[in-house]
Amino acid sequence: VSCELKYLPVGSVPVILVQVNPGETFTITTEDGHIQCIQGPAHVPMMSPNGSMPPIFVPPGYVSQVVEENGVRKVVVLPHSAEFHPSMHPPPHPPPHVPHYMHHHHALLPHPPHPVYPPVPGTGELPPQFIHQHPPPHVFQEQEPRSHGRTNFIQRDERSLKMQEHLKKRLKDRQASGHTNNKLNSPPSSPHKVNNSSSAAVQNGNGKGQQGTGGPLKQKQIGKAKGCPDAEMGESDTESKKYDTHLSIGKPVVSDIQARSAVLSWNLPVSSQNGESHSHSPAAFTFEVAISNSGKNGKFKSVYVGEELTITLPDLRPATDYHARVSATSSSIKESVSELVSFTTESCEPDCPAAPKLINRTKNSLSLQWKSSNDNGSKITNFLLEWDEGKNGPFKECYYGHLKQYKLTKLSPSTKYSLRLAAKNDIGMSGFSETVTYYTAGMVPPAPPPPVLVEAGVTWLALQWSPPSGVSSEDSLTYTLDVEEEGSGYGFQPQYNGDELSCTLRNLRRSTSYKFRLFAYNSEGKSSPSEVVEHSTNPDKPGPPSKPTTKGKIHSHSVKVAWEPPKDNGGSDIVDFCKSFAVYRMGFFAAGSKWDTIYSGSQREHVCDHLKPGTSYRMRVHCVSRGGESQASDILTVTTSAVPPGPCPTPCLAGKAKPKEITLQWGPPPVDGGSDITEYVIEMANSEQEERRQVYQGAAPECTVSNLLPGRTYCFWLRAANRVGFGPHSDRAEISTAPGPPDQCCKPAITCKNATCVAVSWESPACNGAEISEYRLEWGQVEGSMHVIYTGPCQSYEVKGLTPATTYYCRVQAVNVAGVGLFGETGVVTTPASVPAAVSVLQLLEEDQMEVSLPLSTCLAIQWEEPCCHGAEITGYNIEYGEKQLVTVGRNTSHILENLLPDTLYRVRIQAINSFGVGPFSHSIKAKTKPLPPDPPHLECVVFSYQSLKLKWGEGPSRALITNPTQFNLQMEDRFGRFVTVYSGPCHTYKVQRLSESTTYYFKIQAYNDAGEGEFSDVYAFTTTKSPPASLKAPKANQLEENTYEITWEPLQPMKGDSIVYILQLAAGREFDQVYKGPETSFRLTGLQTNCEYRIRVCAGRQSQDAAGSQELYGPYSPSAVFSSQKQELESQCAAVPTELADSKKTLHEERFIAIVLLCGFAVVAILFAVVIQYFVIK
Repeated sequence: VSCELKYLPVGSVPVILVQVNPGETFTITTEDGHIQCIQGPAHVPMMSPNGSMPPIFVPPGYVSQVVEENGVRKVVVLPHSAEFHPSMHPPPHPPPHVPHYMHHHHALLPHPPHPVYPPVPGTGELPPQFIHQHPPPHVFQEQEPRSHGRTNFIQRDERSLKMQEHLKKRLKDRQASGHTNNKLNSPPSSPHKVNNSSSAAVQNGNGKGQQGTGGPLKQKQIGKAKGCPDAEMGESDTESKKYDTHLSIGKPVVSDIQARSAVLSWNLPVSSQNGESHSHSPAAFTFEVAISNSGKNGKFKSVYVGEELTITLPDLRPATDYHARVSATSSSIKESVSELVSFTTESCEPDCPAAPKLINRTKNSLSLQWKSSNDNGSKITNFLLEWDEGKNGPFKECYYGHLKQYKLTKLSPSTKYSLRLAAKNDIGMSGFSETVTYYTAGMVPPAPPPPVLVEAGVTWLALQWSPPSGVSSEDSLTYTLDVEEEGSGYGFQPQYNGDELSCTLRNLRRSTSYKFRLFAYNSEGKSSPSEVVEHSTNPDKPGPPSKPTTKGKIHSHSVKVAWEPPKDNGGSDIVDFCKSFAVYRMGFFAAGSKWDTIYSGSQREHVCDHLKPGTSYRMRVHCVSRGGESQASDILTVTTSAVPPGPCPTPCLAGKAKPKEITLQWGPPPVDGGSDITEYVIEMANSEQEERRQVYQGAAPECTVSNLLPGRTYCFWLRAANRVGFGPHSDRAEISTAPGPPDQCCKPAITCKNATCVAVSWESPACNGAEISEYRLEWGQVEGSMHVIYTGPCQSYEVKGLTPATTYYCRVQAVNVAGVGLFGETGVVTTPASVPAAVSVLQLLEEDQMEVSLPLSTCLAIQWEEPCCHGAEITGYNIEYGEKQLVTVGRNTSHILENLLPDTLYRVRIQAINSFGVGPFSHSIKAKTKPLPPDPPHLECVVFSYQSLKLKWGEGPSRALITNPTQFNLQMEDRFGRFVTVYSGPCHTYKVQRLSESTTYYFKIQAYNDAGEGEFSDVYAFTTTKSPPASLKAPKANQLEENTYEITWEPLQPMKGDSIVYILQLAAGREFDQVYKGPETSFRLTGLQTNCEYRIRVCAGRQSQDAAGSQELYGPYSPSAVFSSQKQELESQCAAVPTELADSKKTLHEERFIAIVLLCGFAVVAILFAVVIQYFVIK
């Protein structure tokens, strides 16, 4: 719709005029809840209690404009495409009477919950199914909920024109259908169809949702409602296609009717277009079910929106007539509504009745009354009333009948009773009502005991009381406490009212008496007052007294101080004054000094005595009353006059006393006289009777007195001085110096007892105050390098084990508890000469240490170092060896012992000789002669060859043994006639190689071991053999005739004049047979078989003449040559075959021979390496 809203003041309250244009309808809700439709042209007045412009909600495609003309603001709602001109809409005249229908609401609220509009004469109610339902506010998400206008939609003009044409067409279709129930025509359908399960109460042109009965279907239908406006606007270009298709749906069927539910089902709708019918799937439609319990023309309520064809209608009322209809909608087909179906729900038990109400009560009875509940189609016949008998136990029946009231009698006073009610009809019993609790009347409580004071303060009192006697703990009592202030003249005033048994009264006057009385209340009334009691608040602390002042002269040990009382005593008399002071030395302030109380009493002056001279005192006064202790007064500072200091404490020894000085320390005098100590004086005397002399004067509390004698006692006196003068002397202090070390010892006396022993003695020096505890004797051969040889209390000592003819030095020092004295003068002594000392170094010379080679099997070479002669020159040595055999030698340091037995152990020792005699023997050494050298072994040749000779000697293994001590030296004569060593080692065999054939060689052998080299053997002569001829190449076979072959081979030159003969062998199978022997190099074979394979080979022999006769020495055979005997015509083909075959076999034999030689060479090298590692590296 398009409408015009004018906003103009009427009297003192602004009035809003809603202008409805011709042909349009405005829907409102009146005060009594009826729906009214107002058709244009009309002006609908509405009140604006707060003077603000109400929010105007416009549908999509419409805009609102605010225009002000002649002081009147006008809101015009019109389609988006239409242009608005203020001159075209003159303001209407206000009506003569505008009733105040609108309730007052806040200006910022979007819309009031229950707006009231004026009724229009001549208009009636519209049927619910034709109520113009606008979308809820949340559909239009672009609007601000607290704004007074609406943001214009951004739409295209062409789209708005199509929307307007479509709305006009739908309005004409609605008016033509003729569904009206009153004098007004039905309003046109909303351009935005909303499938909502809640009925819309339209306010100011906008719908308001209510809670529906759809249950779980609510969320689904709300979602569809949100999407409808946008969807319909998005499809505005295709709206004209809907009118070409008509949709029809059959009448729904109701089944399974219960008291509170029923099953509703329907068939799929059938669409027709241009006279043709079409069927659709259920997913193509959305169904809306609406029911009404107020007749066919009553208000219908949507209970389901979805795609199912069968639903269960829940939450129905029993015994009620219902009408239901189903509407089907599709995105491309016009909406279709089915016929109404009617059904009546079954009857059931009544609803739960309301709780019974109390209409009268006494101490012993309760009168109750109640109302009937909904009977649900069957008349209520009886009521059941139950109670707990006042015991809080299970409920029991107290009344059953058809009456609606009942009186409970014979009850206990002031007792709680719980009751509940149920209704019964012919179908069954309803549930019980809510449980209610009522009390019977009782008596007022007795007077309570008076309140008791718990604690009192300066401005508060804490009171408590107990319940009246004879009252049950379950009774609910309240208390009222009345208070009367002493001397106020106002009497008792209530200060507390509650059910607690204690209270605290605050903001009271200090030190004031108050009277109290208590009342108890229950439901029956107020009790008598309790006894009146009186309690007082505590007094407050008094104020601080005045600052104390001095009276008279300030003495060194006393001062008189006075003060005045405080101006505020805190509501109580002053009991006593307390004076405290803190002591401070003049010139410095001790922040942590403690305040001491020196006076407590009621007087206002006091003489402070026993003070210290020259001391600053801080004094303050505070007073005490019943209210407590006041704050301290201002502080008075007083300084007493100073006097000379008192006697000092006796000085004492600091640390340990020293032999020649003493360090003294002392503390300040206990009484400094009120002035700082400026200096101290120390006086000293050897005894109390001797004259004193000053040894120290200064400010330090310690001093060192020097130049004293050790082990002496001295007397000391101390006195202190301040700015007034010196004080008296302290008590005498007797302090002794520490004992000193002994004096220096005298030169010791030395007496020689023999060449190796000396007696030393000395005298005791001065002990210097401490007894000598020990002596220390230093002894040495060098004066500057002596060592302590004796420590002990004796004054003599024998030094033994000296060296004869040697000069020694010695000195002595004394030791006591104080320390070590100085060494005395050094004494010198020389011991007399004596026999030589023992030889310290005696050793056996090894063979490599000898200059001349000696037979070690019968000789031993020894060497020694010359010992000390002890003052007399050594003339010779005695050497003892063997069975105490003694040999005397001259002044040598080595000697050779000869003619000894080989392989024998000897023990050797030696002693020196001088003019005084024979010295001691040295230590013994053990020496063993070596065995005799071995004899040469017998040499023989065990293997003769034309280029090597294998020799063997002795009996033993061919290989060397690690444990074999005998070695062999084999020599061979060279071409110059000299014998050279060809082998040296422990083996018993040796192979001499690279020799010439048929040549005589000469050898000799020698054995040696640790004892030395033995004699060479006789010369042995061994001759090598002659060498055999070399191997020949494979012979060649040439066929001469059919069974005749000529065999040829290479010739050899004569060897050292010896002729060469050849042997030819032939084999037709496995065995070779000799066919020729002679000096020729060819041979003709005849009589061979045809087509048979033969093998031939040849070897050379050497014929020589010697003393034994003629000898032949043959070499190895040549490789075999193979040939086949064939016919003559195949001669040319077979001629080359033996040669080629022989060449290939010769080559194969040569290759095999080379491989075997290499393998043997590697094996020999590996064996040699193993032997070297075994016998040389490991050994």
